[in-house]
Amino acid sequence: MTMKNIFAHSSKATVVFPACFVELPASVAEGKRAAFYLAAEEYLAKEYPEDNYMFTWQVGPTVVMGRHQVAQAEVDLDFCRSNGIDIIRRKSGGGCIFADSGNIMVSVVTGPGAVEGLFVEYAQNVATALCRLGVPASVSGRNDIVVEGVGKICGNAFYHLQNRNIVHGTMLYDSNLDLMAGALTPDRAKLCSKGVKSVKSRVAFLKDSLSMDVSSLRTYLRQELTDRSIRLTEDDIQYIKAIEADYYDPIFLYGKNFRADATVQGRVENCGKIILHFSMCGPQIERVEVGGDYFATGDAETAFQEAFDGRNFTVPSLLAAIDEYHPERTIHGLSKEGLEQLILEQCG
Repeated sequence: MTMKNIFAHSSKATVVFPACFVELPASVAEGKRAAFYLAAEEYLAKEYPEDNYMFTWQVGPTVVMGRHQVAQAEVDLDFCRSNGIDIIRRKSGGGCIFADSGNIMVSVVTGPGAVEGLFVEYAQNVATALCRLGVPASVSGRNDIVVEGVGKICGNAFYHLQNRNIVHGTMLYDSNLDLMAGALTPDRAKLCSKGVKSVKSRVAFLKDSLSMDVSSLRTYLRQELTDRSIRLTEDDIQYIKAIEADYYDPIFLYGKNFRADATVQGRVENCGKIILHFSMCGPQIERVEVGGDYFATGDAETAFQEAFDGRNFTVPSLLAAIDEYHPERTIHGLSKEGLEQLILEQCG
């Protein structure tokens, strides 16, 4: 299918699926690090004509951190190094995930539109495809697909680029639970809030509900969710590799050293964990760093910095800044009342 035909098709599209499947050259179709496939998403979003694209991939043992998470707080770095587990940070929000060859990673690149609605459509279509195989799958919470009464089988995340949206998910067919439990150090409050005691008890495996192997499931997803295809060229791959290099920047991976004079943090229902680190010059806020496992709908770092910069670190001053600037609008699921309650609980 030519680029002209793809563009013509997309101009009439009103939904994401069926999407256009993206085939990679044999030289890079398998065995690359996660950063390569994340870079491929970006490349498609920036360089290819508007359409809905999808591809799947698998990796060796890998931890993929959310964009706003602190590596040292979420990942056992020594365990990962000792066990040959790769560590990568994606550019979408959400929490850490562990992936290996038992996972199917799904990448979707869409055109413009409200990212939340596209995200819901994506999750519902994947769940429906699994239901057709007899798996009682459903969408749960803000970003999960679960097998009813068993556990989570798919975690998803999204982020927005100019006039494009990227959604990616991790589908658990099978996995090394010992490596998963050793690599991740999840927030205890998050585990308690979900009524579970460990990473292991939160997940389910599709192999226990299906008679097909992981390769057949991957083929099935392509058949169910796409109806046409394109193949990337070797020239495309070189551009993708240039983007991939940015993912290995140590500052992007592990962050800059930041001295926090005060920290406000907590979980907000339907939003996730929010962490606000404040650096002060005397009584005034000089810098704000935003962390957590939330999904951003805008530039949260800039919004919170503009709201609180130069303010005194007092509850009335912080609440007045929220009322004036509304930085919560850059975080999916965070309301003005939710942010104010977080400030009151931590600083009041």
